Amino acid sequence: MIDDGKYELFVGGEFVPAEGSETITTTNPATEERLAEVPAGTAGDVDRAVATATDALDDWRLLDPAERGRLLHALADAIRDERDRLARIETLDNGKPLSQARRDVDGAARYFEYYAGVADKVQGESIPLSAEYVDYTLREPLGVTGQIIPWNLPINILGRSVAPALASGNVSVVKPAEQTPLTALEVARLADDVGFPPGVLNVVTGYGPEAGAALAGHPDLDGISFTGSVPTGREVGTAAVENITHVHLELGGKSPNVVFPDADLEAALDGTVTGIFATNAGQVCSAGSRLLVHEDVHAEFVDRLAGRAADLTVGPGIEDPDVGPLVSAEQFEKVTRYLDVGREEAGEPVVGGEALDRPGYFVEPTVFDDVANEARIAQEEIFGPVLSVIPFADETEAFELANAVDYGLVAGIFTSDVGRAHRFAREVEAGQVYVNEWFAGGVETPFGGRKRSGFGREKGLEAIDSYTTTKNVCLRIDR
Repeated sequence: MIDDGKYELFVGGEFVPAEGSETITTTNPATEERLAEVPAGTAGDVDRAVATATDALDDWRLLDPAERGRLLHALADAIRDERDRLARIETLDNGKPLSQARRDVDGAARYFEYYAGVADKVQGESIPLSAEYVDYTLREPLGVTGQIIPWNLPINILGRSVAPALASGNVSVVKPAEQTPLTALEVARLADDVGFPPGVLNVVTGYGPEAGAALAGHPDLDGISFTGSVPTGREVGTAAVENITHVHLELGGKSPNVVFPDADLEAALDGTVTGIFATNAGQVCSAGSRLLVHEDVHAEFVDRLAGRAADLTVGPGIEDPDVGPLVSAEQFEKVTRYLDVGREEAGEPVVGGEALDRPGYFVEPTVFDDVANEARIAQEEIFGPVLSVIPFADETEAFELANAVDYGLVAGIFTSDVGRAHRFAREVEAGQVYVNEWFAGGVETPFGGRKRSGFGREKGLEAIDSYTTTKNVCLRIDR
């Protein structure tokens, strides 16, 4: 970092100026005031970062895996040591409540810690053939990998994507979102502080159409991971395919949260509020944005939910409210447009539905009731604190409604019937299923989507698959 809130690119183990002079001003979404400036990186800057990472690859991939693990563990410790500072930066940059930012920092540290333990356990298999042969496989790193990080969980998803890449022996070039680039640069600085070889972890800030596109389509990249919207994911995937580059896409979601009459309704209310309002103002791809409620408890549940939503505090993230601002003016405009669409499709919301008349990008927690499943607000990803409630009559209808959407990231069910929970898990088209708790699971549990929510898995041991390739070795031996 440079004085007066000005950053440079982080390439080759140090902060370096970009090729051009254009900068991006990041703003505090709670006040709309200037926070910091970062370079608007170009294709030339991406070229330099990829070349630097390429030069560092052999030293990193041939390093004793246990030593790679020790360095990753040291980075986890360094992130924890700067927890409060990083959380404050994240809150000011993104807008989320401070307690959520602290959890995100903890999550990032946990990713580096978890994959530190995996680094020396990436191993192949012995395959039995006939007595004349010995056959085995090797799990090898892809090489130079790129990670395009979204603005909603900047430091957490950086850890989720970069930690398994580095643990597997790859090197990384990270392009953070232009709205929230600061903690990526801070983590790269910490990696250098704890002894990472120069060039192993590089960060190029910039706009998506310039720096992001240059990274996704770079011919010397061996793998690319993207988390973000479906349209951008399609562009990233197309660029990767043109270069025959390994690609992982974690895209949008419109996840069903299904509540049956036999559920613990208090727990279901907790999960619903957490899933759509009290986690990053609904700006998460795994938000429970479609609430399917059995008609027998529909009226009671919605009434209690409206009371819960009305009681949530909304304010600047640094004050640690229940709900912070949206990340940017662009996102604010998108969400408020959907509020108008919701009124056209479902009438007045039972609670919320307004932007707050104050500086910053604040929108009230909003619930639309009796929404047709075909409605836009029930089908399109809003990415804000807006919930669509859809009643259902029986299990068959609930399961059909849950799958009647183009996305398939997560799904949740609240019920005391264990058999029903397992039937739902079997039938629902989603990459992860929550039972009686929203956001269940952790670093160890594989995460990814189906349908328009993308493909590939991050988190858990399966993330290693996204960053390694299998080599088979077959030897004929004498008897």
